[in-house]
Amino acid sequence: MTENRISNDKILLSCQSACIGYDNKIVVKDLAIDIWERDYIAVIGENGSGKSTLVKTLLGLQKTISGKIIMHEEVKNNGIGYLPQQTQVQRDFPASVYEIVISGFLNSSKRTPFYSTGQKKAAYKNMELLNIERLKKRCYRELSGGQQQRVLLARALCAAHKLLVLDEPVTGLDPDATVELYENLRMLNQELNMTIIMVSHDIRNVLIYADTVLQLKQSNWFYGTTKQFLNTDYGRKYFGGNETCN
Repeated sequence: MTENRISNDKILLSCQSACIGYDNKIVVKDLAIDIWERDYIAVIGENGSGKSTLVKTLLGLQKTISGKIIMHEEVKNNGIGYLPQQTQVQRDFPASVYEIVISGFLNSSKRTPFYSTGQKKAAYKNMELLNIERLKKRCYRELSGGQQQRVLLARALCAAHKLLVLDEPVTGLDPDATVELYENLRMLNQELNMTIIMVSHDIRNVLIYADTVLQLKQSNWFYGTTKQFLNTDYGRKYFGGNETCN
C-alpha cells in the first residue's frame, strides 16, 4: 500500500480469503490482503475485533478456519520478530540485557545450547543499533519501561530480518519513551527496510508513522493507505480529514 514501494519489493505475507478465529468461531472473515517489504501497518479495532487472534495466526500459533496465509520463503526461513505485550512478571525477569537480546536466536540455534560467533556479533550490532550496548550487563528488571522495550525490540531483530509484529508496544510508556520507540521503528522501517505490523490503541500517534491501516470491526475489515483511512468516517474522528499526518 505504501507510495514508496519500489519495483523489487516482495510480498512477504499474503492472506487469501482467510477466515480467522478460535473454536471454529470466525472473528475476521475473508481477509484478503498482501503485506509487502517495507510496509508499516497499523492494526486497529475495538476490543474483540480480532487483533490478538490475527497476531496469533500470523505467528503460526493457530491455523486459519478457512482460506490460507502464504509466507514468502524469507519469512519462513528467518521467522517473524515478535514484541508482545509485557506482563508484570516479564518486566521483573532476572536476566541481563545481553542474555535477553541474544535469546532471540533460540529458535534458529537448532538443538545446540550454544550461540555462534555470528549470532553474538549480530546481538551486539542490534544493541548498538538501539543504543543499549552500554546496558548489556544490567539486569533487565532494573531498566526503565522505555529501555526494556528497546531490549525486547533488539531481541525481536535477532529473531527475524524482514518482519516485525508488535502488540501494543507503547502501553505503559511515558511520553518521551513512546516517541523514542516510534522513532526507532521509523528508523528500522525506512533505513533497514523492515516490514512492521503494529497492533495499537494509540491511534492518533501510530497513524503519524504508519503508511497502511488494517482496521478490524465485527467480522468486517478495511485495508488501505493511511490517507485513504483518514477519508473514512472513522478516520475523520482522529484527524478531521487532515491527510498530512504522514
